[in-house]
Amino acid sequence: MTTFAELQQSPQPYLQRHLTGDYGELNAADIRENELSIEKGFRILSAYTLANETRIYIITEADRSLTTILRVDEY
Repeated sequence: MTTFAELQQSPQPYLQRHLTGDYGELNAADIRENELSIEKGFRILSAYTLANETRIYIITEADRSLTTILRVDEY
């Protein structure tokens, strides 16, 4: 299990990208889904690859009460 600390990386740049609409490595359909989600109040998904090739998702819940960072294998 790799952590941000073990990689000497911060989650902050990924959270900032997620919050500003840079959803990382999503396909066009998933990006459109995020745009609809913002308009309709559904959950928002982003995907990124860390320095060691670990893929992560960042998910903001529909009610915007919680944002979670998890490895793809934890989803």
